[in-house]
Amino acid sequence: MNEQAARPALLDDAEAMCAIYNAAISERSSTFETKPRSATDFETRIGDNQFPLLVSDGDKGVVGWAGIASYSARPCYAGIGECSVYVAASARGRGVGTALTEALAAAAEQRGFHKMIGKLFTDNLASVRLVERCDFKTVGVHLRHGQLEGAWRDVLVVERLLATPPPAS
Repeated sequence: MNEQAARPALLDDAEAMCAIYNAAISERSSTFETKPRSATDFETRIGDNQFPLLVSDGDKGVVGWAGIASYSARPCYAGIGECSVYVAASARGRGVGTALTEALAAAAEQRGFHKMIGKLFTDNLASVRLVERCDFKTVGVHLRHGQLEGAWRDVLVVERLLATPPPAS
């Protein structure tokens, strides 16, 4: 499969997705998480009809993944999904993140989402460029949003409106 194409994640992808995420945790540049995850953490999300989870394949297996998670349990926010995109270091700079983000937006819209939001470290320039390329708009910056290894980190808050309008009230 072309690594710029995305497909729904399968249970067989959980190990590779976990490895990509754990590498990102180790880099300390894209998540507040510090403890490695297990494939089981991903298996529980695969096949969820409400929240899409996609992967991109390279020559040697999964090179990236993207997913939507619930923004809030409150019913008034049901059409908003928080998105995550992670790409293996060996596949960065080749369009994988862009392809995954665009496919995720289409999958989210098909499931009735009207907005995707993201939070990224302000100094993660690759992610900042990705969301700019994919038509996210900057909402603002959460100052001292969380600590990573004892240091406060700011996060850039972004959103992308999808074509599906929210239901009329």
